[in-house]
Amino acid sequence: MCAEGDSGAVPGQNVRMQETSPSVVVIGDALIDEIRDGTGVRELVGGAALNVAVGLRRLGVPTTLIAMVAGDEAGERIREHLAEHGVVLVASAAPHGSSRAIVTRTADGEPIYVFNTAAQRRSIRYGEEARAAIAKADLTVISCFPFDVRREVDAAIEALAGARVAIDPNPRAGMLSDRAEFVRGFERVVSDAAIVKVGADDAALLYDGDLDALRERLRGLGARAVLATAGRDGAVLETDSGVVSAPITDLPGSIVDTVGAGDATLAAVAEGLIGTRPEAPEEWRRLLDRAMDVAAATCRAEGGLLRTPESFGVAKRQAENS
Repeated sequence: MCAEGDSGAVPGQNVRMQETSPSVVVIGDALIDEIRDGTGVRELVGGAALNVAVGLRRLGVPTTLIAMVAGDEAGERIREHLAEHGVVLVASAAPHGSSRAIVTRTADGEPIYVFNTAAQRRSIRYGEEARAAIAKADLTVISCFPFDVRREVDAAIEALAGARVAIDPNPRAGMLSDRAEFVRGFERVVSDAAIVKVGADDAALLYDGDLDALRERLRGLGARAVLATAGRDGAVLETDSGVVSAPITDLPGSIVDTVGAGDATLAAVAEGLIGTRPEAPEEWRRLLDRAMDVAAATCRAEGGLLRTPESFGVAKRQAENS
């Protein structure tokens, strides 16, 4: 594990571990967040899938990101960020340039995103390098994927045949072209998924807003585990062994930014599934508690970069619960 404040792995570091440890592939978006607020305009490298990939690497997991990234200036910044954190990039062609989101906030602090054409028309291709990474990985994570584009879903299903998969639909209103088609595409890949993560925002945007009913629906569709997150109300994890829940972890310091909380939660859960198959309720509870700790720590800094909670004294609680 990276201690709080560490930057995670860098190129060339832990090469032996990368060769021998189980790896993860993350498929989805990578972009530049252009944040506009009272302090001015600043840019951060982001994207849900990218945040998950970097988060996993910071947690010590060898990780490859499959995403659409152009050769423009924004794309170079994305590549530099991934290289800094030791994430391998398999880039799909980006005919419209690199994706970008203009981010503002409502009066109560919730982010509002406006996406450029590249983000709205994002596409993933699965060449030889991508397929080799998927075949080698212990887990493939899909986040913020264009489930409303049938050919994208068809290609993903074909490329992921036989893979162990974790899914976060992570829809964005500014990217969503067809809500009904998104639901159909998302539900096509749910069957037999190792875990599906959904949030209250997902339930509101894609379904009728009932997060508990959505959790039950996804289990009925064949997901082996469903993690339902509800912001300040914590999370519920349902598996064949039962249902466990956890509140948001109370850590010192103020909440600065909740944007990366969901991605940090998914990264922490995915890390807990690498090389293992939890079965007993207490195993799932430890995994969920750890995810809530990581999410709480991540919320105490701006941006989507995963932070670990050890500097907040949570390590002691983890040891007591193990």
